[in-house]
Amino acid sequence: MRDCRCRLDTYESFAHLASFEEEGRDYSCTVVDRGSDILLMAPHGGGIEQGTSEIAQAVAGDAWSFYAFNGLKRSANERLHITSTRFDEPRALRLARQATVVCTIHGLRGEEEAIYIGGLGERLRARLLEALSSAGFDADQGQGRHAGTSPANPCNRGATGRGIQLEITRGFRRTMFQALDRQGRRSKKPSFYRFVRVVRGVLLDAR
Repeated sequence: MRDCRCRLDTYESFAHLASFEEEGRDYSCTVVDRGSDILLMAPHGGGIEQGTSEIAQAVAGDAWSFYAFNGLKRSANERLHITSTRFDEPRALRLARQATVVCTIHGLRGEEEAIYIGGLGERLRARLLEALSSAGFDADQGQGRHAGTSPANPCNRGATGRGIQLEITRGFRRTMFQALDRQGRRSKKPSFYRFVRVVRGVLLDAR
């Protein structure tokens, strides 16, 4: 299981990034505050970990709050990646504090079609693992850097401190979209809707 986060980030914090990159040109922040008890977040969205913004937004639907930090560069969006435990964009943290449960969507390298579930929300993590596996997805518990167990991780910054992190491999994300470039992500495949439906169902029961 490989992850682009094993490399050294260009920026050590959002303030550091914002001093070199321009919002609206290099990156954007999508903030939808519905005052809900559940928040879906894609802290490495847009061109950084392609497809994660679209997945998080679809799971949020019209009911739950949604946040995405989106890479907008024509290339080299990986420069905008801030390791989760150091991701401190103020609007993201404000939304997280308002939510009972934070579910973050991330992307992994690797062509296997797999999902790794982390976070400190043990019961919710177990329910997601069972539901995704029962639906025929290759799901497993996240280990090591993918465990999402640091209190500083955005998924654990909600009111309970016990959220969920879904790490989705590039191989599986390829099955969800026509392609992973900006144009291709506009066309979703059946696996996208099946995945969203399963995750939404588990989160609905957790309320």
